[in-house]
Amino acid sequence: MNSASHSSLPRLQTARPQAVGASAPAVRIALVDDDDLFRESLGMNLSDEGFEVVPFNRGQPALDFFQSGGQVDIVLLDWRMPRMDGIDVLRHLRAEGVEVPVIFLTVLSDQIYEEAALAGGAVDFVEKSRSLPILLKRMQIILEGRKGETPEQDSLSGGTVLRGELELRLDGSRALWKGIRIDLTLTEFNIVKLLVAKAGQDVSYREIYDLVHGKGFVAGYGPAGYRANVRAFIKRIRQKFRAVDGEFELIHNYPGFGYRWSEEERGRMDIEDDEG
Repeated sequence: MNSASHSSLPRLQTARPQAVGASAPAVRIALVDDDDLFRESLGMNLSDEGFEVVPFNRGQPALDFFQSGGQVDIVLLDWRMPRMDGIDVLRHLRAEGVEVPVIFLTVLSDQIYEEAALAGGAVDFVEKSRSLPILLKRMQIILEGRKGETPEQDSLSGGTVLRGELELRLDGSRALWKGIRIDLTLTEFNIVKLLVAKAGQDVSYREIYDLVHGKGFVAGYGPAGYRANVRAFIKRIRQKFRAVDGEFELIHNYPGFGYRWSEEERGRMDIEDDEG
């Protein structure tokens, strides 16, 4: 990692994203990064903002922490680390059922890395060159549960949603198709939840992307660069449903606009989405 990048992390004087109440415990952050200088600098800045920082210099000690019952509110995860890189750490966490929100914090800026991180179950992808205020804002959005919040999703809260052969267990973020569990990541589950909440309606690429990143986030190449990211998510979701039911065809593409959950026959060809 570029140790000089810590200079781009100015102190922020603003409301801290902590639980409400004077006696509320500090938000715990697991900071996993092999760059000692960056980890120390960011850790100090986060501590000054009222967070409790649990630092790790490699992936395996972080996994050991969670396997022994350790808990945090958010994980800040570097990508390039010795022995085990960040994407492998994320895969191990999700395979073991650890659903803590993970933000990749890395110098890698190519879209392919962002897509892999989000498809693997991360909730955000932030370049290390971004300032501390931006990182804190992203964390605040996650902690306050506002990512992708829509009136339609608010109507799906608690209990179980049944739609045809689909069962969404909202309390545990679990999806079943024809009684068989679909192994969705938390982000994939939330995308399915959004589509089902608007069943029969077209949901735009931008709205689906906002569900992952928060409203107004800009990524990719050009004004519609985020579409490739959304297509990658939908492709993985379809594949997981088709692994259980080879005839699954309920997520339709509206070329140039987005997707919809529909139990009716296709009225439009999925020209733009033939890779999914």
